[in-house]
Amino acid sequence: MVTLADIELTQLKGVGKKLAETFRKLEIENLQDLLFHLPFRYEDRTRVHPISAFRPGVHGLFEVEVMSHQVAQGRRRSLEVKVRDQSGFVILRFYYFSAAQVKQLATGVLLRCYGEARRGKSGMEFYHPEYKIMVTGEKNKIPDTLTPVYPLTEGIQQPRIRTLCTQALSWLERADVQDLLPLNVRNEYQLPALKYALAYLHRPPLEADQIAMLEGEHICQQRLIVEELLAHHLSLLKLRMRLQANPSLPCPIELSASALSARFIAGLPFELTGAQQRVYQEISQDLTANRPMLRLVQGDVGSGKTVVAALAALQVVAAGGQVALMAPTEILAEQHLLNFQAWLAPLEIKIAWLSGKSKGKVRELALSEMREGEAQVVIGTHALFQDGVEFHNLALAIIDEQHRFGVHQRLSLKNKGLKSGLHPHQLIMTATPIPRTLAMSAYADLDTSVIDELPPGRQKIETFVIPDTRRNDMVMRVLKACQSGCQAYWVCTLIEESETLQCQAAEDTLVWLQSQLTGMRVGLVHGRMKAVDKSFMMDQFKGGRIDVLVATTVIEVGVDVPNASLIVIENPERLGLAQLHQLRGRVGRGSLQSYCALMYHSPLSAHGKERLTVMRESNDGFVIAEKDLEIRGPGEVLGTRQTGLIEFKIADLQRDQDWLPEIKKMAPKIAQNPKLTEQLIQRWIGSRRQYGEV
Repeated sequence: MVTLADIELTQLKGVGKKLAETFRKLEIENLQDLLFHLPFRYEDRTRVHPISAFRPGVHGLFEVEVMSHQVAQGRRRSLEVKVRDQSGFVILRFYYFSAAQVKQLATGVLLRCYGEARRGKSGMEFYHPEYKIMVTGEKNKIPDTLTPVYPLTEGIQQPRIRTLCTQALSWLERADVQDLLPLNVRNEYQLPALKYALAYLHRPPLEADQIAMLEGEHICQQRLIVEELLAHHLSLLKLRMRLQANPSLPCPIELSASALSARFIAGLPFELTGAQQRVYQEISQDLTANRPMLRLVQGDVGSGKTVVAALAALQVVAAGGQVALMAPTEILAEQHLLNFQAWLAPLEIKIAWLSGKSKGKVRELALSEMREGEAQVVIGTHALFQDGVEFHNLALAIIDEQHRFGVHQRLSLKNKGLKSGLHPHQLIMTATPIPRTLAMSAYADLDTSVIDELPPGRQKIETFVIPDTRRNDMVMRVLKACQSGCQAYWVCTLIEESETLQCQAAEDTLVWLQSQLTGMRVGLVHGRMKAVDKSFMMDQFKGGRIDVLVATTVIEVGVDVPNASLIVIENPERLGLAQLHQLRGRVGRGSLQSYCALMYHSPLSAHGKERLTVMRESNDGFVIAEKDLEIRGPGEVLGTRQTGLIEFKIADLQRDQDWLPEIKKMAPKIAQNPKLTEQLIQRWIGSRRQYGEV
């Protein structure tokens, strides 16, 4: 039997090639796509209301006769149509209109309209109502179901898409739409059949629970949500199985590895936390297998992820493999380089450095050492996956701050290990805690470890909120901190979207602070500085030769300065919670009591107030991440644009999180049916299926 997916849109009356092309902008190419394009709300157009019953803000259906019309001149030209029914008069106003429309709305024409009443120039008005001309003697049937409102794109109007969806629904009797949820799953969760769900959602009866439908909680919506979440999860499981079907270098915990690890741990000036030990054991066990490790390590700012990564590197080096550690910025990569040199050089492990700024003989030497296998650990930025970069035997790829890299970048680094015929293990680290629900869905292809314990001696960072009208008070606080022997950051976030303007703001702030902080050494670092100048300034600050460092958000991930005990963040209302938490984590790296000042610009929005309250009340990155998810949504929290993570068509990870454990349970059984798995992935993800590859 032919399916709806086989029938092109052009089979519908009124759809030519041009309109079909417009529908492609909405990713709609066939009748199945059209019926899976669900309404986002509904309107009750089943009753005609007299004009007198309307109040500002009220939506409804009304039937009227055109009394007159005129093109009104003023600040904005508009078509003003006076209409009446038995209860009174009202104005229909159109700011966008054509000559044909003016001619159409002639005196005596009968209209059926739907719109929202508003206060206007002449009292109550309707702006751009939908209307239909009622032909005398012709039956003008009032709908007996709720009227759907669909997401649109330019060139498609609501009446057009409603008509086409009605046509597509009529095909449900003649063509099949495959119900890909197994019957036992539908029965277990009491989910309706697909045909019924689609027909209901496009033409819901009057008694339908509109509130449930508005919130995406109606059982017919849930039927489609489950299928989409399942397809997404299966896609990631399939990716995992495909990656782990490849061989990797097994790195057993032999005497050589144990001896290296013991010497490394003995040389540390601190003891590993219980959480660090637990997570390393999980990683170590993965590395012993001859299939690639795929593990995400989450740890709050300052939890000690880098030490765990170094232990993993030692185990791989002891087995004869190479390790690559990639960081998103030169500052962070250099921080890793300094740490690894301090830790591994005494163990006689050769480390190479490669960044975009590596030139000439320095670059050639690094490339040669990597290619020949002399360099056992390579640290760098995105330069590690550029053309011309070869590894001798890349066995472990460590990717720090994973959300800063695009999918293809991470995939490129993985492919660098294929020279030996082996796929590298992957260890992905983030200091941006990911809410459990998101991790379950977005990273279903990865095993997850959490370092949920901070090193002993770390004190809670005291956070306070202050308006920028008290800027001078803040300067005195910075001065007092520096006079007591501490250091401070002053972070400029004037305009989040513009690095150029951020830098200008930082430069202006530098000049101003230099004039205010007499006797204090004030430095500047921002993203447009040369790498060598950035590094020099950070070294100066770390070495205590600068008291106050003015910076842009370039320091979000960066150097540890234990003596820095105060950070001032300007315009925090412009940033997400995760970014604010990262910035705050630049202080509190030692045993000193540290402070974070969030200096906002009035007036604050409700969301702005909520965010700053969360920051003031909590230092727990995972609590903050959950709140960030609630406020901003999963796309922003995960950095959809950067990571290439999928954007859902119907599902919402925040709203539908209760389904995720159930999806995790049902997915492995369905994965045993490759044909069904492929059909689900194709229906919901299609050409976007590479999104999860890391």
